[in-house]
Amino acid sequence: MRIDIITIFPEYFGVLDVSLMGKARQSGLIDVGVHDLREFTTDRHRTVDDTPYGGGAGMVMKAEPWALALDSIVRADGTSTVVFPTPSGTVFTQRSARELSEHTHLVFACGRYEGIDARVPEYAASIASVRELSLGDYVLNGGEVASMAMIEAVARLIPGMVGNPDSLAEESHEGGLLEYPNFTKPALWRDREVPEVLLSGNHARISGWRRDQQIARTAAVRPDLLATEAEDAPEPPKADR
Repeated sequence: MRIDIITIFPEYFGVLDVSLMGKARQSGLIDVGVHDLREFTTDRHRTVDDTPYGGGAGMVMKAEPWALALDSIVRADGTSTVVFPTPSGTVFTQRSARELSEHTHLVFACGRYEGIDARVPEYAASIASVRELSLGDYVLNGGEVASMAMIEAVARLIPGMVGNPDSLAEESHEGGLLEYPNFTKPALWRDREVPEVLLSGNHARISGWRRDQQIARTAAVRPDLLATEAEDAPEPPKADR
């Protein structure tokens, strides 16, 4: 997969050189390019923002530098997807991450100030697929942190990224439930014991316990996920009459 990032703060993305992401880049599993939006300006002050039409506080990122950046980065063969992190976008979920992990080229457009001129996503949609995505119901200073979260969530689903792919199947939000609690040695720690079933060696019991824990934890913390799972479940076959 190729990932391109457009930002006025390229230094934010130094973290892409560490941990699993760094190893994936070194091995060639993921190719990442970080681009400074100011390199696509045409004035000597390298201006990327201006006052908003209609008045109001703050500044808005100018359209032309973004168009020039996208023209330079988006592929002509139609395989690019441009992601605009924005609090007014669709909520980013594990399902979103899995869908994006199947794309070959992602471009993350990191806005700042009061956001990007609204005509830019419209223009981007004329040359690429576009996703406007939000991490949740809150506002960040810019799109860099949101992009990093999305990139990590997407990249870890690429085959070969995680050492043991089986670990991806039982984590939170896979299958619509939160993950069961995990424990390691020692079995007794500060008067707190590991549940007996996990020491039993009975894999059927362990599997059942973990499933029960997933349902209980989801019901307690995120009951909305259970409602969504029920809505998504296929209808049972109707009996013949």
